[in-house]
Amino acid sequence: MDDPGSTVPRRQLGRYLNELRENAYVTVSAAAKQLEWSTPRIWRYETGQVSMHPNDVEAMCRVYGATPETIETMRSLARETRAHGWWHSYGEAIKDWFKLYVGLEAAATRIRKYEADLIPGLLQTVEYMTEVIATDNPQLTEAERRAKVDVRLQRQRLLARAVPRPPQIDVILNEAVLRRPLRDQGAMVRQLDALVVNSRRHNVTLRVLPLRAGLFRWAQAGTFTMLDFPTHVREPEPTTIYMDGPCGAVYLDKPHEIQTYEDAWQSLGERALNVDESRELVAALTKEMTDGA
Repeated sequence: MDDPGSTVPRRQLGRYLNELRENAYVTVSAAAKQLEWSTPRIWRYETGQVSMHPNDVEAMCRVYGATPETIETMRSLARETRAHGWWHSYGEAIKDWFKLYVGLEAAATRIRKYEADLIPGLLQTVEYMTEVIATDNPQLTEAERRAKVDVRLQRQRLLARAVPRPPQIDVILNEAVLRRPLRDQGAMVRQLDALVVNSRRHNVTLRVLPLRAGLFRWAQAGTFTMLDFPTHVREPEPTTIYMDGPCGAVYLDKPHEIQTYEDAWQSLGERALNVDESRELVAALTKEMTDGA
């Protein structure tokens, strides 16, 4: 049996095709008539049920009046829908505006994150994210760094949005993350204070994996994010595992991949401090840094 590969690019391509069609005020039946296709064919494409040939994607884009850049990007994503797995490379065929992860994050009903090295972006203060961005990208101008900060702040809005309901955010932080200071120790203290404040939100759960916890299952996986989507729809989307690095990001959503990370998450949960103990540890580290300043 053929390996169908990840459904992530199919689902995202379908979303964008649906958005292009609706923004062009073209109905499914009108598009089908112009393309000489059946309406179910367009529906299958827009719901990500099947992979697409780049030429078919281009034909749809032309009907919807898409720009040449958009057409090329959509063709690139269509090629990925036919691949066995999916590796999204930054700065290659898929343009910066094509923010796949941000779209998935905004659509998720629950976001589970284990972070081994940094405070998660959704919980970072401006001072913290500014130093991370400056450290990673010393070549950027001040304006470019500010733009990256603005993107991260925009993402953080989903924590408190009213409609749709904000996702449940479950975070497990390695204790080492809390002990790794910024150059400005006062800024790190303010970051730890902000963590405690955020952990009191009704939709945020913050737990710490203490250094004494020892090994957990699949520890070599490192930092990862698990995105869960609405289950009350006709075609529910599978949980998607996301990991990234300086050269790209990988998305996993096959059943055995999901189960592997479910096992890792369960193992982390068994070893992490509970919510109250975690807050106490953050508070203790805050005091330690404040006294040492």
